[in-house]
Amino acid sequence: MADGVLIVGASRGTGLEVARLLAARGEPVTAFVRPTTDMAGLLQLRVKLWKGDVLDPRSVEGAFASGNFRAVIDTVGGRRGEPRPDYHGTRNLVDAARKAGVPRFIFVTAIGCGDSRGAVGPKVLEFLGAVLEEKTLGEDYLMASGLDYTILRPGGMTHDPASGTAIRTEDRMAMGVINRADLARLVVECLDDPTTVGKVYHTIDPAIQRQAPLQRGEDLPGGRV
Repeated sequence: MADGVLIVGASRGTGLEVARLLAARGEPVTAFVRPTTDMAGLLQLRVKLWKGDVLDPRSVEGAFASGNFRAVIDTVGGRRGEPRPDYHGTRNLVDAARKAGVPRFIFVTAIGCGDSRGAVGPKVLEFLGAVLEEKTLGEDYLMASGLDYTILRPGGMTHDPASGTAIRTEDRMAMGVINRADLARLVVECLDDPTTVGKVYHTIDPAIQRQAPLQRGEDLPGGRV
């Protein structure tokens, strides 16, 4: 019986927080990481590491063959100046999941993708428009795949401790800020809840009143993305 979870993008941010939650409850976790990534956070957890490149289909198929998975959680992202994996990497993951018979796929994207473009301000589109387009292609590919998908779209994200007040909503105009630790909790809730299959959620924390800098119309320091 399949019981493991494959997390892609688990070396930092939301993916690492999800790995912490699942490992803490004894869930078998495999973290798909690039060989050059910083694995310090993962090495503190009881997780299995699979080193590879999500943009390489054979590497992705190898990851799926390395365990008996019930689900894959895709939190993959990129850094400025690097090839974006949001679409092509996700496409490889979707294809490999179908081939391996892994039915459950949870994808973390961003508010501003797909039918939520109207929820974000002009500065968000100016700085992140190309990234949102890539993530939208990934969403579309997943939704057409036949897999049991759930898509979570966070707004602005922080590294603050979990507040416990974050929510998921199907309101496509909802925009706000969320702590990565709270987003991870919502991801795990969706993993456990079959009623979230086929749903797209915006994830925000109503208790955080401030907006992300780009949503306020401010430039990011140094023009970084």
